[in-house]
Amino acid sequence: MRVDAHHHVWRVARGDYGWLRPESPICRDYGLGDLRPLLGDITATVLVQAAPTEAETRFMLEVARDSAGLVRGVVGWVPLEEPERVAALAAEPLLRGLRPMLHDLPEPDWILCPELGPALEEMAARNLVFDALVRPVHLPFIRALAARHPRLRIVLDHGGKPEIAARRMEPWAGEVAALARCPNVTCKLSGLVTEAAPGWQADDLRPYAAHLLHAFGAERVMWGSDWPVVDLAGGYAAWRQASLALLEGLPEAGAVRILGGTAAEVYRL
Repeated sequence: MRVDAHHHVWRVARGDYGWLRPESPICRDYGLGDLRPLLGDITATVLVQAAPTEAETRFMLEVARDSAGLVRGVVGWVPLEEPERVAALAAEPLLRGLRPMLHDLPEPDWILCPELGPALEEMAARNLVFDALVRPVHLPFIRALAARHPRLRIVLDHGGKPEIAARRMEPWAGEVAALARCPNVTCKLSGLVTEAAPGWQADDLRPYAAHLLHAFGAERVMWGSDWPVVDLAGGYAAWRQASLALLEGLPEAGAVRILGGTAAEVYRL
C-alpha cells in the first residue's frame, strides 16, 4: 500500500477556513477529483482537517465515504474542552484522529491545560491519533504531552515546521531529537517545502529530512503531501520527486514503511 498520509479538501463557500485569505492562490475549491490525477501509485490517503469546526469534520467524513475507498481515514476536529464530543465523534468508522490547530493559538502550552486531560484520555481509549500541528516553540510541550498521556498516539505534522528558509537547525533539531525518544510519537515527512525559500531544491531540505529520519527511524516516519497547500511551493509532483530523492539510499524496507506502512499502522488503514 502506498499512502498519502496528509492532504486536505475544501469548499470555500463553507466559510470556516479563517486562515485562507481571498488573495491566496489556493483560495478556491479543491476536491478528490483534483487530487486523483496526481497520486500515481498511491492507493490510500488520510484526509486532515483545515478548519476548527465539527461541521468541517462531518464534511470530510462525507467526502471519505464517497471516495470509493481512496480516503481510508479522517483526522478531524472537536473542542477538546468537551470530552463527550470526542466520544460521540469516535463512533464514526472512518474517524482516525483529531487535530487542534495548535500553531494558531496564542498560548504555546495550551495543550497542557488540565481541563483538556479528560478528552485526551478519551482519545487514547478510543484509539484516536492526536495530530500535532506545531512550530518549534511548541515541541517541548508536545514532549510533555506525550509523557503525560503515554497511551495517546501522537503524530508530529510537517516535521514540526523547521525554519528551512532561514537555514536554521536549532532549537528545532534538539527538540525533535528529544521528542523522538517518546515511544508514542511518530512523524510526518510533509510540509517541508512550504517552510523553505522560494525556488527550493531537494538539497535545501536534505539536512532536515535526514535529521527526522535519524531521530525517529524509518519505522516511525510517514510521507504526506500536504496538498493543496503544497501548491504554494512547487506542487504535488515536485514534492513527491524531491521526497523520493531524499529517501535514496535507505533500505527498501525503510522506504516501504515511510511511503505507506507507517501510516497504515498508525492510522489503522
